[in-house]
Amino acid sequence: MAGMKSLKKRRRIQVIVAAAVALVIAVGLIGYGFRDGINLYRSPMQLAEAAPDPDEYFQLGGLVKEGSIVNRDGVEFDFVITDGAAEIPVSYVGRDPRPDLFTEGQGTIAKGYYRNGRFEARDLLAKHDETYMPKEVMDTLKETGVYQDPNS
Repeated sequence: MAGMKSLKKRRRIQVIVAAAVALVIAVGLIGYGFRDGINLYRSPMQLAEAAPDPDEYFQLGGLVKEGSIVNRDGVEFDFVITDGAAEIPVSYVGRDPRPDLFTEGQGTIAKGYYRNGRFEARDLLAKHDETYMPKEVMDTLKETGVYQDPNS
């Protein structure tokens, strides 16, 4: 009988240790997933008012200013994002080619870092059809009075 109790006790300890290891692994994977932090969205006006830390990765959204796209070497290019109240120069330094639907006057969200008065975009999100605009960008443009409904 004593052998049975020690077997149950040993089994219980093994289950507790296995559960603790699984919990540590789960927390580690969650932490790894958030290693870049939560990607916060900012408008050009918010960025002009308060510049973030140069190592902060975030999303900048607005309209691509007309006449602002300038090609550079390879897939890199420069452009300006505006919300009607402020303009932020952007350098795309990512590896992927420019999205087909990335055009002047259209809404976009750039992901990257703001350094030395210029946004260094690593990724770009562009509209996926002629009427789509990211909700965050649309809300910002409505606040500044720039947004015009394409259906009207």
